[in-house]
Amino acid sequence: AWSVHENSIAYCLLVFLRPPPGHSFSLELDTTGQLPARHSSTRVVLECMCSREQLLGDTLCFLHHPDDKLLRDRSSYLLRTLCTRSYLDVEKIACWVRLLVRSAWLLLPQSHHCQLTVLPASRSCRFQLTGTSKVSICTEMIFAVQQ
Repeated sequence: AWSVHENSIAYCLLVFLRPPPGHSFSLELDTTGQLPARHSSTRVVLECMCSREQLLGDTLCFLHHPDDKLLRDRSSYLLRTLCTRSYLDVEKIACWVRLLVRSAWLLLPQSHHCQLTVLPASRSCRFQLTGTSKVSICTEMIFAVQQ
């Protein structure tokens, strides 16, 4: 969604998260066991990748190769960065994305003409761009998983 005001433009982006290879997301169901609860937690579950390993050979099954430390460390680093225990942590995700955007912004040519400001938000990412034109652009990224 987006909107235009006098000297500002606001964008709201819905960003769907995908699990890393060998993992899946599982949404907690409501009290009836039917639909995901409104503010449900998202569990990260290890998946068997043996058939893909045998067919394509491009990955190891973390579930059945627990001794392959190198690949497991790479996966566990991502999970430690974005999860609390075995659940996605939206605050950790927002913090990680803010760091990525700040780092990437410095590499763009526009960074010499516009200023990027990170706005306060704990469960999303909000940024404001201001330049010499006195028009500000505010962007909010909201994170979600597909059912």
